[in-house]
Amino acid sequence: MEKKNAVSTNAARPAATTTTTTNKSEGKVGSIFASIVIPVAIIVSILIYMFILGNPANFEGGDPNNHPLPGNYLGVVYKGGIIVPMLISLNLMVLVFAIERFLTISKAKGSKGIESFVRTIRQKLNQNDITGAVAACDAQKGSVANVVKAGLGKYREMEVDQSLPKDQKILAIQKEIEESTALELPMLEKNLVIISTIASISTLVGLIGTVLGMIKAFSALATAGSPDAVALANGISEALINTALGIIGSTIAIIAYNYFTSKIDALTHSIDEAGFSIIQTFASEHDNAGHAAHRTI
Repeated sequence: MEKKNAVSTNAARPAATTTTTTNKSEGKVGSIFASIVIPVAIIVSILIYMFILGNPANFEGGDPNNHPLPGNYLGVVYKGGIIVPMLISLNLMVLVFAIERFLTISKAKGSKGIESFVRTIRQKLNQNDITGAVAACDAQKGSVANVVKAGLGKYREMEVDQSLPKDQKILAIQKEIEESTALELPMLEKNLVIISTIASISTLVGLIGTVLGMIKAFSALATAGSPDAVALANGISEALINTALGIIGSTIAIIAYNYFTSKIDALTHSIDEAGFSIIQTFASEHDNAGHAAHRTI
């Protein structure tokens, strides 16, 4: 029997190793993705600022130093100054990382709805159909299915293990589910720290542009004689444009961060619910087996 347990334990190790290797490779891909997106967003923002916002056709007399044409908002944004490309890059980063997180979390859910998947798993467990539950995990795919499948694998392993008491078997199943969850969750939360950072600094970067614009405005007021109305208007315009862009970027980042964290919490709850069902089924089945053995004796 000990040889059989050793064989089943060794058979379970390649699956765990495969999952760990997959998570590491996905983590490297996520890091490479972030290291590419950030500089590309900065370069694209500079190009947008120079050649789209700063297009001479947006200004009076075809000169970017003049006022923007009436109703030309591209020229108005260009007048926000050198902070504008930074704010555009932050907004682009938020959009790109939000799309990337949306696709990743959608993939983690699997091919079907999480609620229906968990309901199917509970039905299979109530029928003591472990093979059917594993097949449902294979059909579902995704992070939740991976965790549940790992728990079911440990469930099977503990069923044939005669060396451990029931409590130790339940703890082993629970530990397997927790370890699998710990491997999957970091992949779901990856790059969220970038979104949360942008949510914090976007307003501050906009505030820097606001301060610079107000400095120009007050410098125009401080000139001897009549104030320079053009410089005053440009300074105030720069201040307001940077404020608006900073608030927009921060708002989008906060909404995206809260949305994705709520989705991750829902996935975690589904994993906990399925794991609890696995443990409860194992406990009840072995209670029934123990009572039956006692009656036979």
